Amino acid sequence: MGKAQRDKGARAEREFAKLTAGKRVPLSGAMEGYGNDVIAYGLEFEVKRRKSGFKQLYDWINDPRENPDAVALRTDGKQWIVCMTLEKFDKLMKERGK
Repeated sequence: MGKAQRDKGARAEREFAKLTAGKRVPLSGAMEGYGNDVIAYGLEFEVKRRKSGFKQLYDWINDPRENPDAVALRTDGKQWIVCMTLEKFDKLMKERGK
């Protein structure tokens, strides 16, 4: 991975940590014992950022006709994944008292 890609990833991790009042994990993914990128809400997050790699997911989440709270998706033979906007996730976590 090039320096520009590492820098972009680090910026995304810092941004997410700030938005969630979380803590960025130093050396995440670079050394044994430092697996995930950010700890927030009592959870460990792996932060991913792409220029346009999640377009279909954003289209589903932002569908004005259906207006879903979250999108549940699964590839055949894999676990279910649930995605929602950070705004909705933050509200959910605060309602739960985390």
